[in-house]
Amino acid sequence: MVKVLPNGLSLARYGFSVTKKVGNAVERNRVKRLLKEIVREHLDVVGWDIVFIPHREVSTASYQQLDDAVIELLTQAQIL
Repeated sequence: MVKVLPNGLSLARYGFSVTKKVGNAVERNRVKRLLKEIVREHLDVVGWDIVFIPHREVSTASYQQLDDAVIELLTQAQIL
């Protein structure tokens, strides 16, 4: 899940809200690291606040599956 709001700034801000339902601290941190890397690689937009809220299934997803999901979600939100 992705929540997007315009922020009126000359930069984009990103947040990652990973609940305990995803797994233990190691799994949650892995998910956050993967999402940060995906954002770093693909996003160069400005003027948006973007919060990623991964669901339980994301802990077993591969990097490519996460990458595809993030691209799809940001395309649906008309960010990309």
